[in-house]
Amino acid sequence: MEEGTILFDRFINENSKLHEKEIRDILQRIRAMAHRTGAQEHFFKLHEGKPGDGVCALYDEPDANLRLYCIRFGSAIVIIGGGGLKEKIIREFQQNKKLTDENYLLREISAEITDKMKSGEIRFSDDELEFIGNLDFI
Repeated sequence: MEEGTILFDRFINENSKLHEKEIRDILQRIRAMAHRTGAQEHFFKLHEGKPGDGVCALYDEPDANLRLYCIRFGSAIVIIGGGGLKEKIIREFQQNKKLTDENYLLREISAEITDKMKSGEIRFSDDELEFIGNLDFI
């Protein structure tokens, strides 16, 4: 991955031509979370990473095949990563190299966040709506 690449931008660029409606729906869901609903649990497929790391998948619709991996910190903070298309014949993301790479990258970032929180390099803002501190990862 190129330095300075924003994972979500790459996700949009890779999927917008073939999955325009799904991308539009995902963007609409993100806007709703940001402005009205917060990151309610039912918007996500939880437990897409290791126990406790917060890695989950955001879908345009629950049965859709386009996955956007995120790290969810309660209902206020979501770190949006990358993702891709889960083919219908694949049951697990581990059977798709693209999804595996995106998922494991988010796991690494989650572990870094945990380490930085423990060391005091980052912390929640007073209103708990954002992180403050050293936010450079991987």
